[in-house]
Amino acid sequence: MSEMMNVEDLFASKVFTLGKMKERLPKGTYKEVKKVMDQGGDLSKAAAEVVAKAMKDWAVENGATHYTHWFQPLTGITAEKHDAFVTHPDEDGKMIMEFSGKELIKGEPDASSFPSGGLRATFEARGYTTWDITSPAFIKETATGPTLCIPTAFCSYTGEALDKKTPLLRSMEALSKQAIRIVRLFGNTEATKVLPSVGAEQEYFLVDAKKASEREDILFAGRTLFGAPAPKGQEMDDHYFGVIRERVGAFMHDVNIELWKLGVTSKTQHNEAAPAQHEVAPIYESANVAVDHNQLVMETLKRVAGYHGLRCMLHEKPFAGVNGSGKHNNWSITTDNGVNLLEPGQTPNENIQFLLVLACIMKAVDTHADLLRQSAANVGNDLRLGGYEAPPAIISIFLGEQLEDVVYQLVETGKADSLKEGGVLRTGVSTLPDFVKDATDRNRTSPFAFTGNKFEFRSVGSSDSIGSPNTTLNAIVAEAFCEAADRLEAADNFEMAVHDLIKEYMTAHQRIIFNGNGYAPEWVEEAARRGLPNIPSMVESVETLTTAKAIKLFEKFGIFTEAELHSRAEILYETYAKSVNIEALTMIDMANKQIIPSVMRYANLLADTVIKVKEAGADAFVPAENLKAVTAKLTELKKAVDELMNVEKVASGMKQGKEQAFFYREKVVTAMNAVRKPADELEKLVEKDYWPFPTYADLMFEV
Repeated sequence: MSEMMNVEDLFASKVFTLGKMKERLPKGTYKEVKKVMDQGGDLSKAAAEVVAKAMKDWAVENGATHYTHWFQPLTGITAEKHDAFVTHPDEDGKMIMEFSGKELIKGEPDASSFPSGGLRATFEARGYTTWDITSPAFIKETATGPTLCIPTAFCSYTGEALDKKTPLLRSMEALSKQAIRIVRLFGNTEATKVLPSVGAEQEYFLVDAKKASEREDILFAGRTLFGAPAPKGQEMDDHYFGVIRERVGAFMHDVNIELWKLGVTSKTQHNEAAPAQHEVAPIYESANVAVDHNQLVMETLKRVAGYHGLRCMLHEKPFAGVNGSGKHNNWSITTDNGVNLLEPGQTPNENIQFLLVLACIMKAVDTHADLLRQSAANVGNDLRLGGYEAPPAIISIFLGEQLEDVVYQLVETGKADSLKEGGVLRTGVSTLPDFVKDATDRNRTSPFAFTGNKFEFRSVGSSDSIGSPNTTLNAIVAEAFCEAADRLEAADNFEMAVHDLIKEYMTAHQRIIFNGNGYAPEWVEEAARRGLPNIPSMVESVETLTTAKAIKLFEKFGIFTEAELHSRAEILYETYAKSVNIEALTMIDMANKQIIPSVMRYANLLADTVIKVKEAGADAFVPAENLKAVTAKLTELKKAVDELMNVEKVASGMKQGKEQAFFYREKVVTAMNAVRKPADELEKLVEKDYWPFPTYADLMFEV
């Protein structure tokens, strides 16, 4: 599927961009669309009809016969129901292709099979999709043919959000409204809104599809549930940024083409730390578009991998013993007249607006560290966070030496008189120039790191939607901005008030700043001393959604109702239990039907060898010792499998909810670990030809 094409011509060729709208719509209709995009409101019926016809004509010209309302339910993936642009044939039997304004703006998929967390009864099937006019429609080219995809929000018959997009859009409006109040205080009268911008780096693994299909755990759980380490892992650091292998390079080439067509600014690609691990990263864009585009990135990676005989694994921890995969969520806030509120300016201590914004973010992250941790929680991330390869489960902020020093000065003296400079980096090589270095290093162990003009939220899992993390970020910062604006707008002396508020917030919340090694055990003790929450697992994070503090935050800004928050908690508990249940059943199946029979055949071979060697009058010590070791581990494995079967039966019989989820976490996962241990040890003992499925060495080093 490789194509040679000018990238400038290729980019967004399958997107119904503003430029295409401007070309195809009457001037008045275009202005109305642009106004709704910029200021909100509803598109008139007449304008909707004109837009729908223009969109349909463009799609048909590009080969599309169907359209879909493309939405993001609480399953974590995207959903689509395809409808053709066809109506009843006319009296001459000719098929007419039509698409109405009503069909553009609203759809009605059956909502009964999507998670609702008790928001409605199962028999209440009606749900609505509503066009998100701020995210452009696009054409997705798959085996079903070109399909016009219209990004939409998804809600129930009674208006509750059943998706990731609706709360995100609500949070963006809340953040914009409160941030505008801040910039107005500093004399910016031109800005009309403030947009959160996001760039999501995406990590993934590539393995051979045929080998992957021979493993039930990859097929059903998306990760390996068994597997002894290969003789070589990532300890030589020779894969990271290494030369991209030909097969992988061909895959990346085609991924870029597909993403560029869809208007995704795929910019960076490289090998990641672990064998078979890679990364793709786009340029930042408006948060809701970034969320849509990241979903497309994940879809495209998986789809294109198939064309190359590969399987793309997005699980956070597909292989034990090597780095897992995350999704670094780079977040900033910018006015529509081009002012990045996280841009320090020439010197951070002179930029009062920046320092106020920084102080508010410190307050937001410290106050709602539990919610921010929860927003990055999923089943796979439990295996990654805090594993000396990813940020710890403890939320903290990295500012770097320069900004930390500014904060220290403001807290201690109320003013910042000095500034740590970056200095000059001396290369010591005559042919290489000395150059001005950054004022601070990066910290890959920090979950929330300031990186010049943005914050990098590094805790997000590779398979997860970035909708929830950005909804939470927008919400908590909106609250801090609102409280600051309330104080400053009522102040008699603004300059004194803003100075005092910055010092107050930084003093009260300086505990959230940590520039050290987040992997160090000492940090866990230090964080506890500071009173920072340490939430080690997904199930333990769920209850943070339904605290009085969380309900007050989300209801105040109209992002979630209390009922919506409780529904999400129920869905998360249910998702955790079902995911672990699938993994447990897969382990039992693989152990009983593949590993144990294969090891028994090998043990039989060893027993025959012992007998034959003894009959020959030779020393049978080696085969006898091997047989003893193998049968001992086989016995251990069988007992562990039986125990897993018992606890899984208890767990699956429990009522869905919090208690069941915690039982899976505490009992079933423990039993699964007990099964894996002897199985992985057996893999090291059993002859390779007898092992029933591809090993780590087969999967990670043969692409």
